[in-house]
Amino acid sequence: MKSDVQIAQETVMEPILNIAKSLNIPEDYVEQYGKYKAKIDYNYLKEHAGDPDGKLILVTAINPTAAGEGKTTTTVGLADGLTRIGKKVVVALREPSLGPVFGVKGGAAGGGYAQVVPMEDINLHFTGVFHAIGAANNLLAAMIDNHIQQGNSLNIDPRKITWKRAVDMNDRQLRFIIDGLGGKANGTPREDGFDITVASEVMAVLCLSKDIPDLKERLAKIVIGYTYDDKPVTCADLKAQGAMAALLKDALKPNLVQTLEHTPAFVHGGPFANIAHGCNSVTATRMALKLGDYCVTEAGFGADLGAEKFLDIKCRAANLRPSCVVIVATVRALKNHGGVKKENLNEENLEALKKGLPNLLQHISNIQNVYHLPCVVAINHFVSDTDAEVQLIEDACKEHNVPVKLCDVWAKGGEGAIDLAEEVVSLCEKENDFSFAYDLDMTITEKLNAIATKIYHADGVEILPAAKKQMKQLTELGYGSFPICMAKTQYSFSDDAKLLGAPEHFKITIRNLKVSAGAGFLVALCGDIMTMPGLPKVPAAEKIDVDENGKISGLF
Repeated sequence: MKSDVQIAQETVMEPILNIAKSLNIPEDYVEQYGKYKAKIDYNYLKEHAGDPDGKLILVTAINPTAAGEGKTTTTVGLADGLTRIGKKVVVALREPSLGPVFGVKGGAAGGGYAQVVPMEDINLHFTGVFHAIGAANNLLAAMIDNHIQQGNSLNIDPRKITWKRAVDMNDRQLRFIIDGLGGKANGTPREDGFDITVASEVMAVLCLSKDIPDLKERLAKIVIGYTYDDKPVTCADLKAQGAMAALLKDALKPNLVQTLEHTPAFVHGGPFANIAHGCNSVTATRMALKLGDYCVTEAGFGADLGAEKFLDIKCRAANLRPSCVVIVATVRALKNHGGVKKENLNEENLEALKKGLPNLLQHISNIQNVYHLPCVVAINHFVSDTDAEVQLIEDACKEHNVPVKLCDVWAKGGEGAIDLAEEVVSLCEKENDFSFAYDLDMTITEKLNAIATKIYHADGVEILPAAKKQMKQLTELGYGSFPICMAKTQYSFSDDAKLLGAPEHFKITIRNLKVSAGAGFLVALCGDIMTMPGLPKVPAAEKIDVDENGKISGLF
């Protein structure tokens, strides 16, 4: 069996100018990064603001497991399936982070015959967007400490600096550090730390900004910490937003690539859904909606994280309205939610599947009954799936009046998603009553409880004393009307990664609240979630290599 990278390397790609031409994008807006990838000037959107939008299709999934769900693979396969039935479609995806590429999760370019290419470039550096974000993040960090060193006229309390440095790598050693050692000339000693770049507020800001003026305005609002008398200090106070925007001016432009079947794809931005808002850039999504009759996009991890943030944060901020939702599930993953260990997932086990099905059914209920959107379940097919197992999922979905389609996109590409594509087109023609999970005029506590009870099906939230103090301060500072970005484990509806399926009678523990004023939301850290992951015992990096001709191997 060929690996994903082998399949990608054997594909004959279309020159990126041909892909842009298929979308009627004038060459003046196309900035090539080699032969097979390009950036598209966001000013194209301004000049076509009056053009009608296509239908917006969100692909999400059950809670992820070690068995794999194939959400990105299904997203790409669906787009190719829509193309095969004669629809003009554009994909909008997030960029992969180097952290999971070299860690355990792998990349984010799809798999098998449902991939975006050039796969190696997309997973390794790509067009340098993440590096620019890291540089902008760390420029602000450097300016904070330099300001303190040069006299601290803003009266910044070094103990209350909330801005961390960033690196796009899983490096647990950098979670908590002490810097500024070595004497007066080397800075002020203080506790510090690193976030992974995809958790940086700069990433969220870039993904929500429409142009450079909007970018600068958002950067200026970033709160970096507090003074000795608890007044917030912003990026604007440090006069850093102009230089940061200069570093980000090209990163702001969406990246255009293609699928294996030459469907156009924007791959831009990449905030993690377990610690950030989990969506690709608004600019890429808007451009896809203007250029295609259908935009197929995805949100990170399960629907309790990525879809919730896509719908409650991104759609609200950008005034987007989805036409339908695709929920990806696999027989293997649902058996894992039902208690089967990874090494036994290839064996038929209907009882375990029944135990795991509530996870899928709860996600379906949320999309239908909280957000009032039509949805379809896509069963991502594995060769080990038995007919009885597939039938069990289909029967359960039909009992909840949800269409279900079997997909085989890993092996067949777009051909394996034609049934799903036809169902999606049908659902997109239906009117929907899209609504949010909470109103912005609720208190912070009410919004936290709304997400916990409506989406996670918890009994509510337990707010720890430190978070209560932060909540009071943020409300007094005028941030209480912001939406909430929940940072919690992706593996469970709860904040305990070991509680699989659809757990009951639990509370979500809120241990920390902080404001992302530039992005326009509050971040609630739940349970023991970390904003800097670590590498596993055997990192994927150990298997990655490159030969004397520059050909990469071991990359999935």
